[in-house]
Order: sequence, then C-alpha cells, then structure tokens
Amino acid sequence: MRAAWIIARLTVAEAARRRILWVLLALTLFSVFVTTWGVERLVSLGREGPDPANELEIQVAVSQVLILVAFMFSFVLAMTAAFLGAPSIASDLESGIAHAMLARPIRRADLVVGRWIGLAAIVIAYASLSGLLEVAAVRLVSGYSPPQPWLAVVFLSGQAVVLLTFAMLLSTRLPAIASGAVCVVLFGLGWMAGVFAGIGRFFDAGPLVTAAEASRWLLPSDGLWRGTIYALEPSVVIAGIVGVGGPRAEANPFFAPTPPPTEFLIWSVVWIAAILALATWSLSRRDL
Repeated sequence: MRAAWIIARLTVAEAARRRILWVLLALTLFSVFVTTWGVERLVSLGREGPDPANELEIQVAVSQVLILVAFMFSFVLAMTAAFLGAPSIASDLESGIAHAMLARPIRRADLVVGRWIGLAAIVIAYASLSGLLEVAAVRLVSGYSPPQPWLAVVFLSGQAVVLLTFAMLLSTRLPAIASGAVCVVLFGLGWMAGVFAGIGRFFDAGPLVTAAEASRWLLPSDGLWRGTIYALEPSVVIAGIVGVGGPRAEANPFFAPTPPPTEFLIWSVVWIAAILALATWSLSRRDL
C-alpha cells in the first residue's frame, strides 16, 4: 500500500508539472468572476428597479441561478474527471512507463489505486475550491447562502469520483480518447434518464420511471446530482413547488424535494469500490 501512496503523490506532482492544476485554478477564478458579476447585476436591478422585489423574491431568484451554475459546473467537473481518468492507465501502457514501473516490486493494484487516489484528490480539491468559492462570492454580493453548501460540494465531488473511477476502468482496456468519450456520453445519458424519470412520474408512466430509476443505480452520477440540487434548494422553494405541483413537481429537472435515500448513498460508495476493484482486476489480466 505504501507504493500506492507514492504513486498518488507522483500523480499530483505530475499534474502540477503539466500545469493542469494551474489551468483549473484559472478557469475557476474566471467562472466565479463572471457568475458573481451576473448575480450582482441581478440583485442590484431587483432592488433598484421601478418595482423593487422583496428580499424573499431576490433570494429565491439567486438560489435558482446558483443551481443553474452548479449544473453547468457539474458537466465541467464530469468532463474534467473523465479526461483525467481516461489516460491514467492507457497512457502509461502506450508510452511504456507502466512496463518500467511494474518491472520493479510494484503491484499492478498499486498502480491503479495510486493513480486513483492522486486523481481523486485533485478532482475533490477542485470541486471543493470552486464550489465553496462560488457560494462565498454569491453571498458577498447578494447576502444569500444556500442551506447546505458543504453537502452540495460533497455530492458534486461524489459525482466526479464516479466518472473518474469508471474512466479508469475503461482506461485499462481502451485508448484514452475512447475512454473519455464513453464516460462523457454515459454521463449525459444518465442525466437524461433522470429527466425521463421525472416526466414519467408526471404522466404516471410506471415502466418508464422504473427503467430510468434503474439506470441511476447502474451509474449513480444523476442520483448524486439530485443531492446537489436538494442541498442548494431553499426550504421555501421546496414547500412552494411541492404545494403547487405535488408529486408531479419532480418532473422539473432542476428540482429535488428530498435528498437521495441512505441506501442509494451506501450503494454509491460500494459502486465506486467495486469499479475500482474491477479496474485492478482488469489490469492484472492484461498482457503487457
């Protein structure tokens, strides 16, 4: 296991040397600046217009903007995770680095786990920094803070780790570009399955809901995204939408009246561990 931690540190150092971390930091600061400016303009116009909005209306509006920003960021984070994980093993195999490393007393499992720990640390740090910085900036210009920002960051990080782990599994068998493309497509399909589940509830289409819900267990990313929405949604919005729409309110893809169930969260952790174990097994069975 010591070898895995060494590989993890080398993975982070390699990302810093290739300026991946600095590019992510620059993108974070730019996106936070742009969205904060937009929120500040929205709040200023709402308070100073000919028909000023009350503070509750402003807070509700800002909360919905923040959810849309989180939605955009979830796609950016998912693609970052996918294209970090996709070359993690494939590039080492193609360049011959893996042959040199594994010729020493380093197990293949150490290589996979070490790469995963290093890349997961990068993705989680990126999600935490970006998410909490965005929340702090929005609070500074609007006075609004979501109910559970830390929980939202945890769900976003979990979503990214799901994509990262699956990309690493594919990386043991497929070229880097193919692995990244497959992960991004599956991520989009998973989100669409969540939308279909909501629409299915609206029309009482039981089979559609069942199929869409099953897809969330096959790839937990969309279920974790629903947790992000719930953590950012003010209670007054949840009460208002549920009061008006009832159970059919879940047809809204940007609304979640309840957090993900505990059994789903446990399954997500088990899923990540199982996919990581499968990636280790897949590399161990591959001829180098």
